[in-house]
Amino acid sequence: MQPYDERLTVPRSWWLIAVAAGVAFGLIGLPFGPLPFLGAFVAGTALSTALVSAYGSARIRVVAGSLVAGDAKIPLEALGEAVVLDADEAAAWRTYKADTRAFMLLRSYVPTALKVEVTDPEDPTPYLYLSTRSPERLAAALQAVKA
Repeated sequence: MQPYDERLTVPRSWWLIAVAAGVAFGLIGLPFGPLPFLGAFVAGTALSTALVSAYGSARIRVVAGSLVAGDAKIPLEALGEAVVLDADEAAAWRTYKADTRAFMLLRSYVPTALKVEVTDPEDPTPYLYLSTRSPERLAAALQAVKA
């Protein structure tokens, strides 16, 4: 059983925006008749919902001795202290406090985050910044697996 698994899904309002983009595509085809309108609407809606779905498919998991965050897979032995960041601290660490060498799984619609130190001396990455809706649970899962 996995101690932690989170999918960073997009807010519901983004799906409405995707449908609105489909309507905009349809309106572009409207001067050419009802069938081009329908085709452009369907194609535009399918494209925009696929993009929204792909952006919201990022996952954070603690599994098999590793932290898997998006495309990155980091062994737990290479990780140090985990710091829970509230909305204000998370905003600071993704802007003016950020290190350009850091790995960031950043989602603008998730206000809280977890900052995890990388202790591997051969890895130039100083820390991981992980947008997460439940940073306390993720920190606890990392601590429980490392103990």
